[in-house]
Amino acid sequence: MESSIPEISTVRLLIAFVPVAVAIAILVRYSLGAWNGLYATARMLIQLLVIGYVLTYIFNADQPYIVLAVLLVMMAVASWIALRPLGRRTPSRYAIAFAAVALSGLLTLILVTQGVLSLEPWYDPRYAIPLSGMIFSAAMNAVSLAAERYDAELAAGTGVADAVRTSLNAALIPQINTLFAVGLVALPGMMTGQILAGVDPLIAVRYQIVVMCMLFGVTALSGAAYLVLAGRFAAATAHGRRA
Repeated sequence: MESSIPEISTVRLLIAFVPVAVAIAILVRYSLGAWNGLYATARMLIQLLVIGYVLTYIFNADQPYIVLAVLLVMMAVASWIALRPLGRRTPSRYAIAFAAVALSGLLTLILVTQGVLSLEPWYDPRYAIPLSGMIFSAAMNAVSLAAERYDAELAAGTGVADAVRTSLNAALIPQINTLFAVGLVALPGMMTGQILAGVDPLIAVRYQIVVMCMLFGVTALSGAAYLVLAGRFAAATAHGRRA
């Protein structure tokens, strides 16, 4: 099987922005705020170009402390973004979100890189960083969905136990839907990229199975961790007030 993929020139890359132009036109037509779409697209472009150069440097440096620093930044940013739907980003909420993302994400990362892939060295940035990105992103989304739904349930007068169950279920819905759809509705990003690069589809499938399992696991772990920690913090705070 051919192992190379076509190189995308700058001119041809511009063609990829045709759907973006269509989307912006639709936003303008329905007065939905074209500026947000333009800003998001520009930010996406800048961020990806910057990360391209950053990853090139990290891969060439091949140093464990750089990889660890990148993981710390990922966890910190993911935890901050996870709280975006909430009304207030208090230090205590951020600490809870960070603990949930870090705990679930690092455990999952260690399991995959050491138990499944047996990376040598353990910090191999070409594997550790892309996998970390997927893991912490899934944890971020799960915490965000769980936290937003948990607050809404409590505000509606739902009991804590029912609020936790409802919130965790809401956090898991997107990932469970993805598990149902994979291979039938869509070919996931990693699998598609490997196939385009010329990897045997059966090998690509194995890697995608690993990815789907780790994302499902980290989603459940991070959502549950946030809800447990948030509940304990609320109970401790209430107890302190009574005392």
